[in-house]
Order: sequence, then structure tokens, then C-alpha cells
Amino acid sequence: MPRRPRPLPSRFTNTPFLVRDALDAGVRKDRLRRGDLITPARGVRLPADSDELLHRVIAIGLLLRGDQHISHVTAAALWSCPLPRALRHTGTPIHVTTVGAGPIERRRGVVGHRVAVERADVATVFGTAVSTPAAAWYECRTMLTVRDLVILGDHMIGIGRLTSREHLVATIHAGDRAVTRARAAIERIRLGAESPTETSLRLLVVDAGFPDPDLNVDVHAADGRFIGRVDMAWPGLRIALEYDGDHHRTDRDAFHRDRSRGNDFTSEGWVVIRATSTDLARPAMVFEHLRRAFEQRLGRSNGSIGAP
Repeated sequence: MPRRPRPLPSRFTNTPFLVRDALDAGVRKDRLRRGDLITPARGVRLPADSDELLHRVIAIGLLLRGDQHISHVTAAALWSCPLPRALRHTGTPIHVTTVGAGPIERRRGVVGHRVAVERADVATVFGTAVSTPAAAWYECRTMLTVRDLVILGDHMIGIGRLTSREHLVATIHAGDRAVTRARAAIERIRLGAESPTETSLRLLVVDAGFPDPDLNVDVHAADGRFIGRVDMAWPGLRIALEYDGDHHRTDRDAFHRDRSRGNDFTSEGWVVIRATSTDLARPAMVFEHLRRAFEQRLGRSNGSIGAP
């Protein structure tokens, strides 16, 4: 039975560290080759049980020069922003940008970029130099779809409280690669969405031909009593669209609250349409319910509203 590795000094446990720092602290070279440590890059070690993207990024950050920082989708991940699943797993390459004329980073598992000094916008997260949220959003234009850029932007200016739409606009520069994608996304970013699924649902509805809804609307009864907040609504028509996550089906308290609140909305003349994760993949039924609600409220059949 192999012997357990000798414990490392406490400052090197549960966190990435530089090999030279460990050697200076008296850790033997052969100890740094034991199976409880991994090598995300030459010159740095990481506890094997903490091989998450965050730890890998911090480890790479220890090796960066003063003119380098974490960027693009990796920066967005450090800012805890929503990204497509394919860009969130532990094997995702880490993006590093060099500011100015210095060498571009070319380590294994790293994608190197360059930015002009006057265009660099850098902050610090977990002690690591990283693109600011607005800069990261614009960098992501070369890697994300318009839809995913809208989801990212909605989060940053909304519930993430990371930046403003004005700051996102200021990052856009004519002539840049994929700048048209950023411009298309900025036109659809809205303040008020509280989750990526809400943004996805809004985009589906608008792309189906329905008017752009108001987001997270507080609804009151005729006597002024607060009934509740809905994810999105067309208040003038008293039509609301709610996204019900899985907890609405499994949490009995949530179920009873939804039923009681739904009765209040009905009493006040509101039509509340509910969507689930299944509807995000196959939204035809939600579109049909919305179309009927619009026709009812407008008092006529209007083929120009909603999907056919």
C-alpha cells in the first residue's frame, strides 16, 4: 500500500501555488511530483481534488507577466457570468491577453490574444488580473452567438450588477472582427431580466413576432394591493408570461403560492401564461397561448401578431 504524501505547509493546501514558492518554503522536489498534485502549467501546482476551472485560472494567473491578464470567456467565467455549457467545463482553454507589444502567451491549454494599450481595460478578481466585465463582453463577440451575447449582457447590466449598457456600448469599435455581432446583440440587451432563461424566453417571444414585453413587472389589484411580480408582461393588455423552473413542480409551498397568486391575477382580469424548460426547446404551444391572449385583448384576429 503506497504511503500517503507528507502534508504540505498550510499556505499550499487547497489553493494553486508556484513551484518556486514551495521550494523556497522547504518542500522537496519529489513531493511536488506526488499524485495529490496536478500540473496545470509548468511552474505551478494545484491540489488534484480542486481541478475546477476557477482554480486552473488562478493557477495560470500566478504565471502571468505584468502586461498580461485573463480575458474573453475565461474572464466572464471569473465574473460568474452565464456561458454556454461547452465553455464551462474544466477542460476549457484559458484565454490570456497581452497588452501592447509583448509576447503572446503560448502555454499548453492557453489561447493567447493581444490588445493595444489604449484599448486595455483590466481589473482584479481573486488576486488575478482580468478583463473588466464590459471588456470581457466585447471580447466574447468572437466566440459567442448573438443570443448568448444578449444573455451575457442582460446578466451583466442586470442581476449581476457588473456594468451598464452604456459601458457595453463604449467597448464597440468599428472595423473589429465580429463587430456586427456585438452591435446586433447590444440592440437586444435589456435591463430587468433576472436569469438566463428569462432572457432566452424573451428572445423566443420577440423573434416569434410578439411585441417586446416589459420585464419583472409589479402588479397591483384595483384597491392598490400588491399581487405579485411577473417575469414579463404587456401591462396595457394585462397579459403576463411567467417562466416556471423545476422547483415550481417539486416544491409544494411554491405550487400553492402560485395557485393563490394565479387566482388573484384572474380576479383582476389578467391572463397569465406559464412556460417551462420544455417550452424553451419547443415553444409552439406558448406562442399559441400568447396569440390567443393578444387576439382576445385586442378584440380581433390579427395575423401580424405572433407566430402563425
